[in-house]
Amino acid sequence: MTDTLDCQGLAKMLLGAVEQIRANHARLSELDSHGGDGDHGTTMLRAMENLQSAVSASKCDAPGGLLGEIAWAVMGTDGGATGPLFGSFFMGMQEGAGDKASCDAATLAAMFQAGLDTLCKQTKAQVGDKTIVDALVPAVTAMGQAAAAGGDIAAVLQRGAEAAATGAESTKDIEARFGRAKNAGDKSLGHEDPGAVSASLLFKGFLEGVQQHG
Repeated sequence: MTDTLDCQGLAKMLLGAVEQIRANHARLSELDSHGGDGDHGTTMLRAMENLQSAVSASKCDAPGGLLGEIAWAVMGTDGGATGPLFGSFFMGMQEGAGDKASCDAATLAAMFQAGLDTLCKQTKAQVGDKTIVDALVPAVTAMGQAAAAGGDIAAVLQRGAEAAATGAESTKDIEARFGRAKNAGDKSLGHEDPGAVSASLLFKGFLEGVQQHG
């Protein structure tokens, strides 16, 4: 496993997330039907197709440039808050990457932290509100801890994926407090938040993208 990710390696990491959403978008829409419009999976699939198109068209030779192109592509996805939230996440990651030609584990963790910080400026949701934040915050925190402990890129992504999955699972026992789902009241109990599950799938895909192509 490589200790750094260049632009090509980052692209493979991101395309792993595309595959996860493609394989699970029907499940995401089913989850969304318990409190939302039932279209979250379709919207996420469009966002990931936009991401894939941006990767295919990109001529950037540095992670930051690629992330900037992806951010704009995802942000333009039609369908509620999904595009703006995930787009802002990638935009923050771009800022965290700066103009470096490649990133090591510590830089990768810092990029994800910057992404989370930017996304959190777009929402007032906190951990425990049954949103994407319930998966992202523990994932990014775990990545930072793994990097600080000297973990390589795969180890950092592994910890992130595990924490995101646990965070998404925890939303089953939470009553929704944001978005359309909050109007469903206790009917949202017993079902994971689709946004949190989407985030969990992205992190799983990031890890698989690196493992399969590392």
